Amino acid sequence: MSLNDLVQALRDSRGFAHKRDIGDAVGALARALPGGHAPGIGDDCAVLPDGDGHLLFAIEGFVADFVASMPWFAGWCGVMVNVSDIYAMGGRPLAVVDALWSRGMETAGPLLDGLAAASRRYGVPVVGGHCNHRSDRGQLAVAIVGRARRLLTSFDAKPGHQLVMAIDLRGAYEEPHAYWNASTHAPGDRLRDDLEVLPALAEDGLCGAAKDISMAGAVGTALMLLECSQAGAVIDVDAIPRPPGVPLLRWLLSFPSYGFVLSVAPGHTAAVLDRFASRGLACAVVGHVTASSRVVLQSGHERAELWDVARDPFIRARLPEAVHA
Repeated sequence: MSLNDLVQALRDSRGFAHKRDIGDAVGALARALPGGHAPGIGDDCAVLPDGDGHLLFAIEGFVADFVASMPWFAGWCGVMVNVSDIYAMGGRPLAVVDALWSRGMETAGPLLDGLAAASRRYGVPVVGGHCNHRSDRGQLAVAIVGRARRLLTSFDAKPGHQLVMAIDLRGAYEEPHAYWNASTHAPGDRLRDDLEVLPALAEDGLCGAAKDISMAGAVGTALMLLECSQAGAVIDVDAIPRPPGVPLLRWLLSFPSYGFVLSVAPGHTAAVLDRFASRGLACAVVGHVTASSRVVLQSGHERAELWDVARDPFIRARLPEAVHA
């Protein structure tokens, strides 16, 4: 596969399409959003200043085919992905609530079992929610609240920063799906301590911006972060940490249970790499942030433009000034 073919496959992917839906929602709700809000649309959590820190709020919903085909894992992911959102912003989770629709406890049971298992392993209690066991199909959404002493956002990547990716490769695919599972068989203390790297980086001032790798995959997530920061980048796809034997395109379309994109000032890069490596996590510099609006992928001597957010915004992370008038 040529680099141009890889770029086209990413642009046509389901993960990219789902993230572009964010722009439609932003457009519809723009006039109801508070002007001058921070950090802004496109971050992993909503933020409210709270004393000497910040309250963090996030929610995740799950597509029906995933809930139907992998109910226990969907329940587990309800906690896991929300916890990752909180840590990506330099926070620590406090509690979750869930909303569950099913055709009865026979189908709801595995979902709730997975939710409870992840709650115990990550040490985040389920404190309430909503259920309806008389629905015609299964649906799941889970919301979380957390708190950060010092924020990491998607809005602080700067030209000259290095792009770093940290991914837990100690796992396997939930075949035949694109879910790289490095969490369900890991001990709880390891899961929690691995995630603790993120708020520690924030509090020590070692990281400029961060985002957890979502269903948009590694470069799609980097694209969202860069759009928020009004920056571009050159990303070496061959440098992205990847399990042995996994084809590049499949990996770039995968959702890892532990994966983060970070923008780091060059003087802090060695310390950041060391923090992740000390936890047995794969971590590498995969590119650099530029002052352009173009995100360019590189492989060997080949280069190809993935996206130009000035020409075609990906998630509409920046609202027009008129909206705030």
